[in-house]
Amino acid sequence: MERGSKPEYQLKIAKERINILFDEAKKTAKEDPELARRYVKLAKRIGMRYNIRLSRLRRKFCRHCYSYFLPGVNCQQRLKNKKITIKCFSCNKTIQYPYK
Repeated sequence: MERGSKPEYQLKIAKERINILFDEAKKTAKEDPELARRYVKLAKRIGMRYNIRLSRLRRKFCRHCYSYFLPGVNCQQRLKNKKITIKCFSCNKTIQYPYK
């Protein structure tokens, strides 16, 4: 084990907790958006503590206000000029991702 790195079993548990928190955020995003925001924030903090990338989950929440994206409910998604543009209705920020 390298200096500063966590044991493998802790990383596995952290990944499981992150997935559980995102599943719970998805379930509660419509009824209680504040609770879903808290779940996403906790998942992000766990990822930072254990140095786990949220690469596939990163597009599912707003980086500015941590609200879980539900297209048509609390965000707007558009495809334009080879970019995916997501506008968050909570903080009115836009996020752009390229696509092929």
